[in-house]
Amino acid sequence: MAIEVGTKLEGKVTGITHFGAFVDLTGGVTGLVHISEIADSYVKDVHEHLKINDMVTVKVINVDKDGKIGLSIRQAVDKPPEQQQQQAPQQRGPRDRGGRPSKPGGFGRSPSFDDKLSRFLKDSEERISNLKKSTESKRGGRGGRRS
Repeated sequence: MAIEVGTKLEGKVTGITHFGAFVDLTGGVTGLVHISEIADSYVKDVHEHLKINDMVTVKVINVDKDGKIGLSIRQAVDKPPEQQQQQAPQQRGPRDRGGRPSKPGGFGRSPSFDDKLSRFLKDSEERISNLKKSTESKRGGRGGRRS
């Protein structure tokens, strides 16, 4: 059975990490439920909500080209219509530090973990290179050139 975005499946929790839980789906396929997709409320520790071998209903929210499957427990739960309307105004797209919509997903979709990680690495490398430039340009600085 091909796994498609939007389908709801039953799965068994096979592993728990600080960033989420791995769920074994049909056919030996494993997907990740990110910590932000476990419950509607804030989740500080995944162990408070899930245990290994728990059976859970998940919704497939993305399938990457390399085979990674993103799952959601909180989206798999059908909410009454009045709850959906109350939460709708609160939900906004991802924002950058200035409060503007972020570029990768805008308001349409939230960026995946890989998008966030690549953005973090890019920003981190830029900051490190700027720091090296500023310390090398100062005389006698720790990163200064030696003859």
